[in-house]
Amino acid sequence: MAPFSTISSKGQITVPIEVRKRLGLKTGDRVEFVFDDGTTAIRPARAVRNPFTKYRGAFPAFSSRREINAWIKHLREEDERR
Repeated sequence: MAPFSTISSKGQITVPIEVRKRLGLKTGDRVEFVFDDGTTAIRPARAVRNPFTKYRGAFPAFSSRREINAWIKHLREEDERR
């Protein structure tokens, strides 16, 4: 018999242990539902790429909000001088 689950009143299901093991899922993992030619499948969700990752390290590191504000003030003053 194939694994099954019942939908709760909140639309939640429990993924059977056999399915979790087969998919390598653990607590806190995200899943996605894939629709293909009349079928629906569940699979581990792919990691969403952060679009800002490529900018990491582009700015100096700051240890406080005060340092950030001082840096911005410096940039503005420098811009006003031009």
